[in-house]
Amino acid sequence: MDEKKLLKYAVDYLSKYDSSKQNLVNILKRKIFRLKVSGVNKKILIDSIEKILLKLEENKLINDESYSISKISLLSKAGRSKNFIINYLIKKGINKFEIQNNLKAFEENNNSWELNSAKLFARKKRLLESNESYEKKLSKLARAGFSYDICKKILN
Repeated sequence: MDEKKLLKYAVDYLSKYDSSKQNLVNILKRKIFRLKVSGVNKKILIDSIEKILLKLEENKLINDESYSISKISLLSKAGRSKNFIINYLIKKGINKFEIQNNLKAFEENNNSWELNSAKLFARKKRLLESNESYEKKLSKLARAGFSYDICKKILN
């Protein structure tokens, strides 16, 4: 395997999935370590990852800012909390400053998105129609990352 094949693998991956830079680096490294080539060749391939990322950025195939904006929107519509979204993006390698800026911009356009997201989560988990105790319902919402105030609004 050479740099061109690794670039093709990255483009194929990006055609199927949206990814952050750091996540793509991890995926390419895993691919390289699975290969049955010598250690020297693996080192050369790992060193070529930076060049591949530069090419992908130049061609606008990978962009951390647009990735984080799309994930914030997608996860909020899926019933996820602000804390869950922040942790998810940090795990994908997006820096905290960029996450905070994108979340602020998202909150300006969508005032009560977290409340709506908590309502959706409660509906998905059938918390509103279940016979569980108030404390159990509250703990499920809290474990999902919603604040105490939002949990009280949903359950009352």
